[in-house]
Amino acid sequence: MESVRAEMVAGVLSIAVDVGEVVEAGQTLLLLESMKMEIPVVPEGRGRVARVTVSPGDVVQEGDLLVVLEAAPAT
Repeated sequence: MESVRAEMVAGVLSIAVDVGEVVEAGQTLLLLESMKMEIPVVPEGRGRVARVTVSPGDVVQEGDLLVVLEAAPAT
């Protein structure tokens, strides 16, 4: 399992994935906004979205859990 966490204090602008979706390394999972800059949040590896712990409009702190990925079946 991979835990994707916030790297800074930011607001959640949008969620780009759904639970159960298989994502690739570098694919945008969600967009954060900090100091009027949009920051895409991307996974380091391939996986299936097991859980999204935030919603648009939420404010997250550095280290907060955003998305949990589990191993995805091989293609």
